[in-house]
Amino acid sequence: MPAWIARLVGLIAIGAAVNVYWMHGRAPQVPADIHRPERTVSGQTLTSMHAPAVALEFAPGFAYAGAQRFLLYNVASAEQHFFVDADADKRIRRMYWVQFEGYLPDNTSTYDYSKSQGRAQIGGLEFFTDTYAAAVTPPRRPDSDGARARELLQSKGYRYPAEVLSIRLVHLTDATRRAELMIIYAEDLASFGVTAEQVAEPKMQELSAEILKRARQNLRVIRTAARGGQ
Repeated sequence: MPAWIARLVGLIAIGAAVNVYWMHGRAPQVPADIHRPERTVSGQTLTSMHAPAVALEFAPGFAYAGAQRFLLYNVASAEQHFFVDADADKRIRRMYWVQFEGYLPDNTSTYDYSKSQGRAQIGGLEFFTDTYAAAVTPPRRPDSDGARARELLQSKGYRYPAEVLSIRLVHLTDATRRAELMIIYAEDLASFGVTAEQVAEPKMQELSAEILKRARQNLRVIRTAARGGQ
């Protein structure tokens, strides 16, 4: 199982491979507004003015489910936004999890996606891509971004399918590799007519291509001019 799966354990069994810097007893330099989301949402459009400066437009079938921002593992600032397509009982059929993340200035850590499965261009941005089919399981760490995502969606009444097919798309915002835009698109695996146990090569290659196609169909990425921020 790839190391990045740990990041999304408990929601869609996906995670991220990052170099984590621990503070060794020092208090992190936390922004005063760490709990206030910086990005804005209007209708189906999520706008970020920096890191990166981009507008994300989601298809009408996806309802905005909310946002949150928090200190992640005492080393990074993370801001999450969710767009969800669910049935009448709020069981998730498809969803986008968008996360803007960056390391705090008092550490020297960087993100490393050199072992990702592939790359894709969307809206002029290059993304590292990884796909995984898995059962939805309880989170291993209550302080993880996956656990926090799960809590927010559950607080809105959303329920998860038993298994999901997910693709993680990660764009590193500059050459320092210290900030990223992560987009995770997930669908109920049952809609593909298979179970997680049945997914193996070459079926996985076929599913990876299909989930990337669907993620692109329902999302438009537009680069914009940066305004302030870091």
